[in-house]
Amino acid sequence: MKVTTHDRLTEQGISWIATGRNGVNLVRAMELLAEEFGVERLAVTGGGHINGAFLEAGLIDEVSYMVAPGIDGRAGMVAVFDGITDKNRPATQLRLESVKQMGETVWMKYKFNN
Repeated sequence: MKVTTHDRLTEQGISWIATGRNGVNLVRAMELLAEEFGVERLAVTGGGHINGAFLEAGLIDEVSYMVAPGIDGRAGMVAVFDGITDKNRPATQLRLESVKQMGETVWMKYKFNN
C-alpha cells in the first residue's frame, strides 16, 4: 500500500485541505479554511509568485511592506508580486495607511482602493 503525503499528515494529526484539479484553487481553499477551521484573516508571507496568485485571485485587501537597506538586482530575482497571467490586468491601486521607520527599515501599510 502506497503511503501518501495526505496519509502522513493525517497520521501526525496535521489538518490539511486540497483544492483544484489542474492547480490550486485559492478561492476555494480560503473558503474551506473559513468553513472548517474558522479562519477569517491570514497573512500571506510567500514569495512573488504566491503573492501574485493571491492578488490575481482577489484575495488580498491589505499589503504590509517592509523595505530594508539593501539592493538585490540579480537576474531572475522575483518581484514582490509576480506571475500574474492576465497581461491586460490594470495595476492594483493602493491607499497608504501608515509609515513607520524602524532603524534603517521602513514599514508601510497599504489598503486596497475598492
